[in-house]
Amino acid sequence: LNAAPGRPPRQHIRFLPAPDGGDGGATGLVAARVPVLADHPLVRGPRFRRLKIGAGHRLDVKASGVFVLGIGNGNKLLTDLYNCHLTKVYTVGGLFGKATDDFSDTGKLVEKTTFDHITREKLERILAVIQGTNHKALLMHSNIDMKTQEAYELAVKGLIRPMGKSPPIITAIRCLQFTLPEFHLEIHCLHETQQYLRKIVHEIGLELKSSAVCTQVRRIRDGVFTLDDALLRTQWNLQSIQNAIWDCQLKVKTELEKTLG
Repeated sequence: LNAAPGRPPRQHIRFLPAPDGGDGGATGLVAARVPVLADHPLVRGPRFRRLKIGAGHRLDVKASGVFVLGIGNGNKLLTDLYNCHLTKVYTVGGLFGKATDDFSDTGKLVEKTTFDHITREKLERILAVIQGTNHKALLMHSNIDMKTQEAYELAVKGLIRPMGKSPPIITAIRCLQFTLPEFHLEIHCLHETQQYLRKIVHEIGLELKSSAVCTQVRRIRDGVFTLDDALLRTQWNLQSIQNAIWDCQLKVKTELEKTLG
């Protein structure tokens, strides 16, 4: 913001001595427009010294992907979006055959196991069990009678979700890629942490009578925001940020009206 072109300094009228004609006569005064020195950058200093920026759902140091920030009045919108309890989507990488103390591939190795018996079909059966168990938890924490008209209307709008605090809930999980010993999952979830997702990978390994560590956690969607909305570090400039705010205004407003009325 401070690097952007600023408005020109204000002008005011001053009566200055007229140029000496060289004949030694008395000099008069002439009116002239001169800039207000108080507006000069060297006097005024930076136009912006403080800017309120709020962080949305955070990412830990081992995760990457979509990270939403609110600027100025956008901080209130961040709070409203948080109260919508929107689904977030991750791609999660896993590696069979070992276990670590923090469930990541960079943690301290505590165990090595075999994995040749694992197939994609066995993995997908485990994923189906996880999704089914979490679906029951989703309905329980949503506090909705599934036999009512209200439940039907919410299901049509895709709004069946906890509107208060709840444990982490996985709304959908599927295998994107399987090449032993590596695999990649797509996980749709609510109220999660990235460490929770790493633990899920660890538990999948145990269910398959092996072990597994998480190699990657990448958020590809946070509510209405996707990777297409994200700015790379090379795009962190005023114009790109302004364009990103303008481009997202409509879908943020639409989601808030749909969910919070």
